[in-house]
Amino acid sequence: MGWIGKLIGGAMGLAIGGPLGMIAGIAFGNLFDRAGQLSGQQEGSIPFGDMSRLSAEQQSQMVFFVGAFSMLARIATVDGRLLPEEQQKVEEFIQRDLKLDMQSRQAALRVFNAALTGGGTFEQFATQFYQNFAHEPALLELMVDILVRVAVADGVLNDSEDRLITVAARIFRISDALLVNIKRRHTSFTAAPSKAYAVLGLQPGAPIEEIKKAYRKLSIEFHPDTVASKGLPEEFTTFATEKFRSIQEAYDTIKKERNIV
Repeated sequence: MGWIGKLIGGAMGLAIGGPLGMIAGIAFGNLFDRAGQLSGQQEGSIPFGDMSRLSAEQQSQMVFFVGAFSMLARIATVDGRLLPEEQQKVEEFIQRDLKLDMQSRQAALRVFNAALTGGGTFEQFATQFYQNFAHEPALLELMVDILVRVAVADGVLNDSEDRLITVAARIFRISDALLVNIKRRHTSFTAAPSKAYAVLGLQPGAPIEEIKKAYRKLSIEFHPDTVASKGLPEEFTTFATEKFRSIQEAYDTIKKERNIV
């Protein structure tokens, strides 16, 4: 694992602070006692207490990673208990969509499980996430995309899940129109051309110049190198790459439909 393998347990919680820091502390706090031993064994590791060596990028990566699985935990238990199918959706996202290695997978599940029993509300997690990425709309949209993708993995977006996702979108300053398009991207019964427009954030029949403009903007914003430079953890690179590929495919579909050259 990349950034997280270089940090020592509970130091993550101290570095992040706030409700997400509390979850990080619960998830990794049992490594406190081993901090000295680990820091001597792992090349490039950051000894406990040496927060000055944490870069802004590392802190952003931690917020994204911990925030993502904390919010997913709240959505999974929105009806008061964790159903097996909700647990399965999250585990499938970790394995199938993120394709995490074993160490990263264990870290993700540590955060998810810590958030199941730890304090903090969905709104608090989303607010802290927004405070860290307020000037990175592509990462905010990517986070909502993740929440919707996992929520509809069973083919249904129930009212409780939809309510929390709407809360996140409002905190993230994502428009109602964009939220509708994000949901359309993951609706299996949507016809291919209609879904292609949704991927680009457009309505079917949008003017050609508008289509080209949207494609250019999104292909730059969601290029994996671009989002990685803005604080996306490397564990989410595969997901970002697939999203970038879906933008390319959507534009190709519309080009063929509209004979765009």
